[in-house]
Amino acid sequence: MFRINENYLKLPGSYLFSTVGKKSKAYMDAHPDKKVIKLGIGDVTLPLSPTIIAAIHKATDEMAHKETFKGYAPDLGYEFLRSAISKEYAGRGAEIAIDEIFISDGAKSDSGNIGDIFADDTKIAVCDPVYPVYVDANAMSGRTGDYNPETQRWSSVIYMPCVSENGFAPEIPDEVPDVIYLCFPNNPTGSTITKSELQKWVDYANDNKAVIVYDAAYEAYISEDDVPHSIYECDGALTCAIEMRSFSKNAGFTGTRLGFTVVPKALKAGDVSVNSLWARRHGTKFNGAPYIIQRAGEAVYSPEGQKEISAMVGYYMNNAKIIREGLESAGYTVSGGVNAPYIWLKTPGSMTSWEFFDYLLENANIIGTPGSGFGPSGEGYFRLTAFGTYESTVEAMERIKKL
Repeated sequence: MFRINENYLKLPGSYLFSTVGKKSKAYMDAHPDKKVIKLGIGDVTLPLSPTIIAAIHKATDEMAHKETFKGYAPDLGYEFLRSAISKEYAGRGAEIAIDEIFISDGAKSDSGNIGDIFADDTKIAVCDPVYPVYVDANAMSGRTGDYNPETQRWSSVIYMPCVSENGFAPEIPDEVPDVIYLCFPNNPTGSTITKSELQKWVDYANDNKAVIVYDAAYEAYISEDDVPHSIYECDGALTCAIEMRSFSKNAGFTGTRLGFTVVPKALKAGDVSVNSLWARRHGTKFNGAPYIIQRAGEAVYSPEGQKEISAMVGYYMNNAKIIREGLESAGYTVSGGVNAPYIWLKTPGSMTSWEFFDYLLENANIIGTPGSGFGPSGEGYFRLTAFGTYESTVEAMERIKKL
């Protein structure tokens, strides 16, 4: 008789955003006359920019001719895209070789899969609240111990609380982890840390022979000068950090799927190259992002593409400003929305995160994301995204002010 991976049975409920989707659908099915505004899941609403669309059309036409047809992509991704990414890093003072860049179908996939190359007894540390994939993927691999539904904590996970008292930024943990997950600008809180603060984490990781898995999916939304766009802006990061990025939020690729992970060759576990391990895993389990989409990714780094996606980012960050200022004027305690497209708000009174979800959906017909779904320190908080349309964002704030 076949057996299953019993670690899956330890997972509490369904994936956070699946639960949000199911509850939202149930309400909309029961109230078809209501105009529901979705500010929950971080999905973009603007179309792909003209330069990117032109690249997609051109690459599509190439696939129609024998001379320019493309089959399987190279393991690491096409050189034209990796070269464009390498040049972008160089512009920020980080020397990243093209064979240290691995093209994928998104940062979510990579952040879930990166654990494949670590030992079964790896001790992980995560921000709390945190993007659920980091913890769930390790739970599926049996690294997180047992789940306590009362505390909403896993017994073998090091939690680094990110609360209002510390500016929603993690502090160095007392127990030394093997792998540290950091995400800045942060999802869900929208918080950031300065370059000097990030340097402390790099120094800590190097001193303790730990590795940092750094999720920089929202770096395009950074507006303040002292906030690093990449961990490789810090001295010594090449020997302790893996960085992941996404085209979903910086260029609107949520429906076309593209991302990449940087694994420096200087990062080693003893004498073993982590870069070579990820290359082996990548080549074995992934067949590459489509040629057409990789050409679209290349267009993102063109001068025209950069102008267009900058305008797109500006559009969403204007939405973030509207949400932040609207909530503040309505009396809410708010953070985020300055260097990130997420606004993190304290739920009113003694409402739990899910109680506020129901309250907002039923009384204002607005969908958000309960903070408790991101971890125990997220209880009593709520996340709204700036990825809606300008019109729906303005209307959402008008509805909230009337509550």
